[in-house]
Amino acid sequence: MTTIVPAPTAFADAGPEKKAVTRNLGELLWVQYPGHFNQALSKAIVSPETTGCRFFDYRLSCYEPGAYVESHVHAVQEQIYHVLSGEGVLILDGERRLVRANDVTYIPPGVVHEFHCTGTDTLVFLVATCPPSDEEPRPR
Repeated sequence: MTTIVPAPTAFADAGPEKKAVTRNLGELLWVQYPGHFNQALSKAIVSPETTGCRFFDYRLSCYEPGAYVESHVHAVQEQIYHVLSGEGVLILDGERRLVRANDVTYIPPGVVHEFHCTGTDTLVFLVATCPPSDEEPRPR
């Protein structure tokens, strides 16, 4: 295995306010983001807005039965959906997939996707998105 360690100056432009952040999920409010419907709620655990991070958007999402995120596509963002409980239909470029607890899906940029809670229980999943903004990263 090869381990790659960033150069000592790799995060030099992060500023003097570098600090680790620990949060409890109970501290965070549930938010229904644009394009999400019928109690498709998320908690932004790690994001530029909540922690000042630059490379990640990491959320816990809970969709009630009938909740969904509308069809959309990302230009540069990559996403990982990790289902913790419940079940739903994930549609990727028109292909329907039933996903359940312990299913993990990687979605590269350019794949049209939507997610529906089709089960009778709450669909709970983690979403990791990188980069946090759907714009080409700017050179340093």
